[in-house]
Amino acid sequence: MLTFLTFFPLAGVLLLLLLKAFKKDSDNVVKGIAIGTSALTFLISAALLLQFKTDNPNLQFVEQASWIPSWGIQYYLGVDGISILMVMLTTIISLLAVIASWSAIKEQKLMYYVLMLLLQVGMMGVFLAQDLFLFYIFWEFTLIPMYFLIGIWGGQRRVYAAIK
Repeated sequence: MLTFLTFFPLAGVLLLLLLKAFKKDSDNVVKGIAIGTSALTFLISAALLLQFKTDNPNLQFVEQASWIPSWGIQYYLGVDGISILMVMLTTIISLLAVIASWSAIKEQKLMYYVLMLLLQVGMMGVFLAQDLFLFYIFWEFTLIPMYFLIGIWGGQRRVYAAIK
């Protein structure tokens, strides 16, 4: 379930890119897919929260697989009492950011929503990763969409801010 939650926004990204490829990327369709993807991700995380057992201090919903065994690196996701709250916060803020940007973003809307959904994937991975290498991969991944979001749609000193 955690893998699905982490990578679900990629489905929205792929759908948006397919719309672009087939020239069906009207503003309302793009916005609808972005908000729909963010809303469904929020609902999935809310379902996860409802199933979370608060009396269990251990990791829950653990997903573990050997990834690079020679280095001891695993694909290891899990959620605890703090990370479940961070996941909920991430999905709520992502949904609100997509809603708030409907009228604020005037240019390159499709690219903006693609980057927002990619950022959501990275943030979810950061909060769910239980392997240091996997955490690092997700952390570095978040920097890419964040750089472009700040650099393109930021304020007056956006280029300076994006480089920092």
